[in-house]
Amino acid sequence: MKQSYKKDKMESNVVRVAKYILEQGITSKNDIASALNLSMPTALQCVKDLMTQGIIHEVGEYESTGGRKAKALSVIETLQYSVGLEITSNHISFVMIDMKANIIASLRLRLTFHHTEHYYSSLSKKLLQFIQDSHIPENKVLGVGISIPGIVISSENRLVISHVLSLKDIDLNSLAKHIPFPVRFENDAVCAAMAELKYLHHNALYLSLSNSVGGAIFLNNELYYGNHFRSGEFGHMIIEPEGKQCYCGKCGCSDAYCSARILADYTKGNLASFFKKLSEEDAGALSLWKNYTKYLTIIISNLHLTFDCDIILGGYVGSYIEPYIPRLWDDMQEHLLFEQDGCFLHACRFQQNAAGVGIAMYFINQFFSKL
Repeated sequence: MKQSYKKDKMESNVVRVAKYILEQGITSKNDIASALNLSMPTALQCVKDLMTQGIIHEVGEYESTGGRKAKALSVIETLQYSVGLEITSNHISFVMIDMKANIIASLRLRLTFHHTEHYYSSLSKKLLQFIQDSHIPENKVLGVGISIPGIVISSENRLVISHVLSLKDIDLNSLAKHIPFPVRFENDAVCAAMAELKYLHHNALYLSLSNSVGGAIFLNNELYYGNHFRSGEFGHMIIEPEGKQCYCGKCGCSDAYCSARILADYTKGNLASFFKKLSEEDAGALSLWKNYTKYLTIIISNLHLTFDCDIILGGYVGSYIEPYIPRLWDDMQEHLLFEQDGCFLHACRFQQNAAGVGIAMYFINQFFSKL
């Protein structure tokens, strides 16, 4: 019994060390022992085990501060790979990442969604072609993560509802059976948050400003899903009673005022063109942006008053918003109740492929959890 406990403890430490090295990118044995509160012999044994398994390797030496130079350790990024697949109403996007979540290949194709065998079969063929074109052997692909706009119960492979795809209560195994790899389904905003909040160690919210408004909540180092997997539906908070009608049927929802379509429609559906006009101080774009940000500041302020944490602006609009953060922050001051220690508002890091990268990371994390 005692021997079994020691074995389990050692295996647990190996997982901790592996995840720490993954998070840090490059680190040393001394840093591992210190950060994880491990004895040096334990840290050394864990590192040895991981090197024997071919999971980590030495990538150089640190500058010496006296004595022998410390070896720099890193995960072998080419060990395995993972694929992210993003489904929208009119497109599919693929992304291949390595063990360090570096993007190896990506592809976006037009494919109108239909809940049919033909659509799923076609999607599967395009997926296999993407993997082949990426020059990654299929036996090195850990799995395929699939991002879907809607409320998803991942543990049951079930889509509860998707207004965007006009679906309700769908068994997602109807798609999974076409894919010859382990599959994981997740809500699109949650997927993007998983990429943006990678290795984050404090509370944060992700506000997705795409063709629909949504988000995700990251509390105590993990995603908060809610009692019924409906958390983060920020797009359906009422911000203008008796206001514009939302696609959900209610009036005055955030989505009706801060969807990316509000801006893109000004330039015939091209959001990049809208922000180009905005940078050129086009009068119509400036007026539309002023009205858009009026409601956006209300949403952000309400979320911050509720959760008191950093807020990351993502989605299609978030990809362009970084230059406008200072002005947005100034405009928010009239809504804020407490004196701030600093700006809690941040633009997303991923301009593209956030949802695909985020859901692909699931299989990378699973790999390390099962060492």
